[in-house]
Amino acid sequence: MAAGRLCGEVTVSAPELPLVPARMVNEFVYCPRLFYLEWIHGEWEENADTLEGARIHARVEEEGGRLPPPELLAPEDRVVARGLLLGSERLGLVARMDLVEAEAGRVRPVDYKKGRPGPRGPWEPEVVQLCVQGMILREHGYRTDEGVLYYAASRSRIVVPFTDELIARTLEIVEELRRVAVRTTPPPPLVDSPKCPPCVLVGVCLPDEVTLLRGAPITEVRRLVPARDDAAPVYVQEQGATVGRSGERLIVRAPGREEVGVRLLDVSHLSVYGNVQVSAQALRALVERDIPVLHHTYGGWLVAVTTGPMGRNVPLRVEQYRVADDRDRSLAIAKAFVVGKVRNQRTLVRRNHPRKPEGLLRELARLARLAQGARDADSLLGIEGLASRAYFSRFAEMLREPMGFQASGRVRRPPPDPVNALLSFCYSLLVKEGLRALLAAGLDPYRGIYHRLRVARPSLALDLVEEFRPLVADSVVLNLVNNRMVRPSDFVVRGPACALTSEARRRVIRAFEARMDVLVRHPLFGYQVSYRRVLEMQARLLARVIAGDLPEYRPFVTR
Repeated sequence: MAAGRLCGEVTVSAPELPLVPARMVNEFVYCPRLFYLEWIHGEWEENADTLEGARIHARVEEEGGRLPPPELLAPEDRVVARGLLLGSERLGLVARMDLVEAEAGRVRPVDYKKGRPGPRGPWEPEVVQLCVQGMILREHGYRTDEGVLYYAASRSRIVVPFTDELIARTLEIVEELRRVAVRTTPPPPLVDSPKCPPCVLVGVCLPDEVTLLRGAPITEVRRLVPARDDAAPVYVQEQGATVGRSGERLIVRAPGREEVGVRLLDVSHLSVYGNVQVSAQALRALVERDIPVLHHTYGGWLVAVTTGPMGRNVPLRVEQYRVADDRDRSLAIAKAFVVGKVRNQRTLVRRNHPRKPEGLLRELARLARLAQGARDADSLLGIEGLASRAYFSRFAEMLREPMGFQASGRVRRPPPDPVNALLSFCYSLLVKEGLRALLAAGLDPYRGIYHRLRVARPSLALDLVEEFRPLVADSVVLNLVNNRMVRPSDFVVRGPACALTSEARRRVIRAFEARMDVLVRHPLFGYQVSYRRVLEMQARLLARVIAGDLPEYRPFVTR
């Protein structure tokens, strides 16, 4: 892209630069970072304000009426046109106008707003957006000297004159927008701004968190997103079950069981195990709402993911692939993953081991320091292996009933005993959560930074969850065994493999979900959030590091 040139009252755009929507000019005036994340990366989240705004615009966005060409617009004509789309290559702007009124040979755009004007009149972003519409109408030959802002909440109309000063200010803003649009990194977030709490992308931007991690002075990190997500996963593992749609609800039907319905609004993702059918109508409703469907084998291995088209965040994923291929940048992030994991393993041992083994605690602390200073990926992998062997060599001592784990240690494929089976299943649940969080953050879950590229393996999801394995999955296993929520009778042994029964899997999923919902005080930001929210935040912060927005990745480490 190349910035346009200012020529008198108009901006001449380079031909390869896409037309800037008037709505994006509004967003830029409100916050340049919001504009960049929304227009360049394609980020978008719905909230109550956007849904209410969509409802108000529903009528005027439907095209209606007809605006004659300017040369045919007679002074006696009174015309109203709705949903008019006009653009100008010379200005480099495009706008869909809610309403255009024509009277006495002049036209004026009317822009609908859901709220109220400010205490001193209309807000600048709204005025500039309206001026863009007026400039486009002028470019098409219409006589327009003013526009109207209609506020639905107060049912008031405010006339905005298109003065030379306003037009000059609008052109200045558009030029600055174009300079920001060609940046390789987003603009910095606003600092302690009242604009942030109502912003639709506050959970994507994380303004206070990014400001703190960038080293800028900030008195307090505000928790601007809910501590817990209102939406939760839906698990369907009954063989022969079907998932359908009825209106705005998912309907789960299983042989011999009562039908269950859940609002689509309350679903974060759908996980199906084995032979579960999902109707085309349900699939379409889910992907249209960016709700992924994760398909697992009956035993819990992830085999497929159904999502909508990956049209958003393309520049971010391009940079992700560059980082993955860059030895120095990838090693710095990989070290953070491993350091976080080893430090959290040490915390779990310190909290749960009945005798507080000082030798193991010292060894894990030493290995965390070694990981921080690792010079290449191979040595980092070796350090992680040493830490895991030391950690799992004493893991059975934290269990009331090791159920054969002490003899075998940590064995993955196939798990030979109940504890290994529990660990493997909980890790699969955790990786599934990591994959969902990465998809929400716009990253490719399959191109890892620490875990090497392997066909069909979600390597970046494995990277992201490293620091959460002890805090979530291992903790769930200790809770299940030590509180006798699972017994040896809950497992089936076939040859060298041990697996959970269907009923035991349900109990494990309930325990896992309870752990993900636990509130924990964030060690860096100071507020309380659930583990599920922390995992999503870490995925967002990883995206900010990859995009060059943050200098380093900081793992989530509890004290």
